[in-house]
Amino acid sequence: MSDPTIKGLPPPPVKYDGSDFRIAIVHARWNDAIIKALVQGTINKLKEQGVKQENIVVKSVPGSFELPFATKQLIEAGKVQSSNAAPSMIASTTNLLSLIDNSSSSQSTPKPSSSGGSSASTAPFDAVVSIGCLIKGSTMHFEYICDAVSHGLMKIQLDTGTPVIFGVLTALTDDQALERAGLGRGEKGKGHNHGEDWGLAAVELAAQNRDWVKGVL
Repeated sequence: MSDPTIKGLPPPPVKYDGSDFRIAIVHARWNDAIIKALVQGTINKLKEQGVKQENIVVKSVPGSFELPFATKQLIEAGKVQSSNAAPSMIASTTNLLSLIDNSSSSQSTPKPSSSGGSSASTAPFDAVVSIGCLIKGSTMHFEYICDAVSHGLMKIQLDTGTPVIFGVLTALTDDQALERAGLGRGEKGKGHNHGEDWGLAAVELAAQNRDWVKGVL
């Protein structure tokens, strides 16, 4: 029987444009069919809000316990990549005098066209969606992992200042997890894919965080 409490995230009060965002998705591989559906639901919603395919970085780890470490390292790697890609005036071989516009010159050097297509961003990640699926078994393993992962992911976003979307299902049964991935096998429907909610949340938090770090309220 489909769980009537499963509902999707209502649309945000403002429509956010994700075309300038770089979003990472890191997912566990346990419960693979459920994970794949959640990841795809997240990607679909990110793209629906304008996030470019080439600016969605997807990585995997063995299980949910590894998500906090991988999430933190991805955030840091994005910052390092951005720093390495930034042009340096000290190391540049450009002749600075050539940048001065000489209106008396009869010749000009043509600039290469940038219309040949967009390339992937190397900016720091604007948000990370951490996806896993924990299903209660017959031991305390479930409770320990749920608690550790929840606290770990919360700490990472507070420490780094990068929004981390909690995409870890903590289900008591297989059917609960399937319904929350939109794969329900009940008679009343397949449920709702919560990956869509996480994609919406990632763009909303990324947009708001850009304003907040500038002091815009």
